[in-house]
Amino acid sequence: MPSEFLRFEVFPGFFIAADAFGDPQNLPVLLLHGGGQTRHSWGDSAERVAERGYYALAFDARGHGDSSWSAEGQYGIEFLVDDLKAIIKKLGRKPALVGASMGGLTALLAQGETEEPICSGIVLVDIAPKAEQKGIERIFAFMSANAQQGFASLDEAADAVAAYLPHRPKPQDFGRLEKNLRKRNDGRWYWHWDPAMLKSWRQSTTNATPDQQTRNETRLMEAAQRLTVPTLIVRGGISDVVSERIMAEFLDAVPHVRSVSVSGAGHMVAGDSNHAFTRAVLEFLEDVYPTPHRLSTLSKF
Repeated sequence: MPSEFLRFEVFPGFFIAADAFGDPQNLPVLLLHGGGQTRHSWGDSAERVAERGYYALAFDARGHGDSSWSAEGQYGIEFLVDDLKAIIKKLGRKPALVGASMGGLTALLAQGETEEPICSGIVLVDIAPKAEQKGIERIFAFMSANAQQGFASLDEAADAVAAYLPHRPKPQDFGRLEKNLRKRNDGRWYWHWDPAMLKSWRQSTTNATPDQQTRNETRLMEAAQRLTVPTLIVRGGISDVVSERIMAEFLDAVPHVRSVSVSGAGHMVAGDSNHAFTRAVLEFLEDVYPTPHRLSTLSKF
């Protein structure tokens, strides 16, 4: 399915890039990637969502991919939330939000700290108000390892990804990986995100004091408990970020949230098991956010 490249001016001179799939008149579904990823991290999910009659938009967060990078290093969650709200305002409709990791936290706070519904449903992809610290530290270690020196080749970058994700076979085709890297004048390949973003997020996560971490978790849990829109959490079955214990605690505290685990998938659920992930998202969407075609089908029964 062909995509359309879009740019949303969320603030004067500051743009968020997106690939759009499907008919703009259909119900919108916004896909928000995790930290250090780009809009290309969803595999075929956006296309499959569009094929089911939705208008799927996969975004690059600020400081990532083809979106604007903040000269002031403004990468805190409040800026990500403001970007999302600005995009929703421009759409003029309440979309469903599918957010992985950083994108999920953005969706959670955008809706959970807003009185009126700004979306029609939320899918949290391997993220919860709490997270396993070892898993978070492993993410930062991977992102930091080659942030400054880059890679001599795409094959070397693929080796680094394979070492970080040993449960996933190393790809033979580097086409999707190449979309997340940029070749600079020195001939080396670098991740396509602003290193200042990593510094900002490290200060609020791995470098946070115990009191700061408690405040962050409390804020996120309170936001989750205020959600009134249908919500689904999709956990990677072997995730080291959202453990079974953390997911159980989350569901106990917020019983209206639905849940599903994708067997054999880690924190990068969409990349690890794209078919199973997409199926879980579509089942949720068609239940709580049905397309006109789906509504007409249901009315026959």
